[in-house]
Formats: sequence, structure tokens, C-alpha cells
Amino acid sequence: MRSLAFSLALLVAVSAPAWGQSALDDALSGFDDESGEVPGLSISDEPLQKKPFDIYGSMSLSNSYNVAHKTPRANETDYRGLSRSRANVNLKVKADLSEKWKAHIGYRAFYDMAYALNGRDRYTSDVLHTYENETELREAYLHGELSRNLDIKFGRQIVVWGKSDNVRVTDVLNPLDNREPGMVDIEDLRLPVYMSRLDYYSGDLSFTAIAIHEIRFNKTPSFGSDFYPFSVRAPVEDVPGDKIENTEYAFALNGLFTGWDISFYLADIYDDQPHVEQVASLSSLAPGFERSHSRLTMAGLAANMVYGSWLLKTEMAYFYGFEFFGIPDDKKSRYDILIGAEYSGFTDSVVSVELVNRHLNDFNDTMKTSGATEDEFQVAIRASGNYLYDTLHPLMLVSFFGTRGEDGGFQRVSVGYDLTDSWLLTFGAVLYQSGDLQFFRNVGDNDRLFLDFKYSF
Repeated sequence: MRSLAFSLALLVAVSAPAWGQSALDDALSGFDDESGEVPGLSISDEPLQKKPFDIYGSMSLSNSYNVAHKTPRANETDYRGLSRSRANVNLKVKADLSEKWKAHIGYRAFYDMAYALNGRDRYTSDVLHTYENETELREAYLHGELSRNLDIKFGRQIVVWGKSDNVRVTDVLNPLDNREPGMVDIEDLRLPVYMSRLDYYSGDLSFTAIAIHEIRFNKTPSFGSDFYPFSVRAPVEDVPGDKIENTEYAFALNGLFTGWDISFYLADIYDDQPHVEQVASLSSLAPGFERSHSRLTMAGLAANMVYGSWLLKTEMAYFYGFEFFGIPDDKKSRYDILIGAEYSGFTDSVVSVELVNRHLNDFNDTMKTSGATEDEFQVAIRASGNYLYDTLHPLMLVSFFGTRGEDGGFQRVSVGYDLTDSWLLTFGAVLYQSGDLQFFRNVGDNDRLFLDFKYSF
């Protein structure tokens, strides 16, 4: 409670001078006209002037409290109690540069006071570097119309492929922020990358060509985090440079028709998930290890069909180029298949179920020692609603791996309430289950309660 009160006081102190004055100016704006004219009775030939740019965003305080950790052993980080007290700022600017050109800039920063309140010396340097504070340029791009049927967009962007709301099959272009899995939806996890994009439109069809210039991978839990699955640091990661020869490419053909839609995808990209390779060591005769990213070819499709109150969806993808420790010259392929359904026949509520299986071809024991599985089965069940005149927003998300959850998973339950048009209060809990998958091996004690305050402007 001490951190929550301190965080709330900080947000009020930061926001009050700037936004309080803005609110006062808005309230008094109707008294600035000294012409004596009665509003609504005068007729002006002057058109309303559109603002050249729009500034909007949000500020928030996100607090979480770990409730299941046991007393740590000697030299282990104590993760009991307060795990987050993070002040966030998200700022966005949109500008109409001309009738056919627009610009968008997004910026995000956060500072987590939990580490100072708990004592910074209790955490590894990796954890402090990853979780304590961050500033990032988010989406920042120019969007223009080259002709009636051709658009161009270049800069830092997020491009969503596929139809799923909870899992990824064909949605492969943007990496994810997986530092605290289960805490937020996938739509808030995607990380922008620099890319150039062309869109051509013709009737019900559109064609997209993309060149991705920034090589960026998932953000993952760092050494010492309660989500980190190992007791030692992972090998150094080899990240390809942002060179022309490393450019990733992607193409999409989309059709939008009455009652259904379909998309076909083709991509030449790096695997966001690294594999361990044995490399020569420069400092000794003994070999060393590093984490490398395979170059993948992906072909896939995604489709939706509306049937009454039902939305039926499917995604299928074929990947080639996976590499594994011990068999570096033997590239493997994988099939991913998703089927799902969403029902919106309830009043103000939506329920969805999505099932995914990822099958590695030519599986062998060497791949198994690398932590891979021949079939990775995932289930995501989601129920959400909007009640009390769209002010109450309950949500339940259950996601698990394996047919019975034996490979791990989590459940998130939350309730959001609009205190005003600008203020949102959200509270809930996330419960984790350890499992056989490497990522979920030691997460069972990470259950946490959370309480968030968000101010949007």
C-alpha cells in the first residue's frame, strides 16, 4: 500500500499542473469572446479550421504484488511482495502534412519504483537493466497516397497478420515483449520495427509488399528474473545488423467479401526464437556457445467466416529453416494450424476459443535435448464483456499448453472500471502453472495480484 499511495501521488503531482491548467482553459474558453454576439445566431462564412496535428496518449501507474513465492534460498532474489510499481507515459502525435500525407509519432517511457523501494542491491544487474526503466520510440511513420489505388508507409510500424486475438500463427512480422508473460494482451505486446510498406487496392482485393529494415527480436525475461527458466546466464545473443543483405521481406494478398475474408502470406524473416550454436572461442582453444537466429521462409493463410452470432476462424502456416543445437546443417520445417470460434450472441459479451498445434517434421532425440517438442498444442479461451453503460469491463483469459495443461500455462482474470471518461481503474490476478515447456518450467510460484490506474488524454 505504501508503494501504491506513493505511485498515485506521483502521477497526480505530474499530471495536475499540465492537465489541470488545460482543463481550466477548456472550461473558460466560452467566456473569451468579447464581441457580444449570441452563440448560434451569427452566421460566418469562414470554414472550421482543422487542427494541423493532434496530441494524445496516456499516463498510468501499474502495481503488482507476488502472492505465492516461498522464502528464497541463500543468494537467490527475494520476489515475495511488491513486484511492480511502474509509472508509464505514452505520448502520440498525429499530423496531417497535406491532403495526401500524414505523419504519426509515438513515444513511451516508464520507471518502476519497486526496485528502489525494495532495495536495488537485491536484484541482478540484468534485471535492473531490463525492468527498472525504459524509453522507446514506438510507431513513427509517414503515410502517403501515391495514386488512387496505391499507398506507401515507411518508418517504425506494427503490422498485424492473421485472425487470432490470443495466439500467433501467421502474425510473424513484429517481435513481442515477453518479459512478463500473461500480464497484458497480445495487442499490447507487439514491438514496432522500421519497415517500408506498399499497399495496392483493387475492388475487394488488396496486395501488400513489405521490406523490414530493422532486425529486432523478442524481449525476454532476463537472468535473475522470476520468469527466467535457468540458473545461469544464457550465451551471448548474435543479432544480425541492420544491413541491406539482412532485410526481411513479406507479402500479403487480402480479400474482403460479404460474410467472409481470406488472406495469403509469404515471408522471408528471422526466427524470433534463438537456438544455441557452438562457435570457436577467440580467447582459448575451447569452443564457446552463442544464441543465433535462423532465417525462415514462411507461407500461410488466414480466413474468417461469419455465421449468425458466430465468427469462425482458421490460420495455417508452413515454416522452413529451423536449426537446432547439435545438427546445425540439418534445417527443419514446421506446420502450424489454428482453428477457432467466437460467439457474440450474449448481451454485451464475447466468448472465444482457439486451438493451435505446431508440428515439427523429422523430429529426433537431438532436437528434444534442445528443448523442442514434436507437437506443441496450445489452447486459449477468452471471455470479455462491457456492462453498466460500457463502464465495467470484465475479462477472463485462460491459456495453456498440452492437451491437459501439462506443458504449462496461465489464467488472467481482471475487471476494469471507467471512473470517468479519462480515468480507468483495473484490478485482477494472474495465476501461473509450471510445465514441461522450457519457458514454463519454473513459473508456478509467480502468481500475482495487480492494480492499475490509467489516465487517457
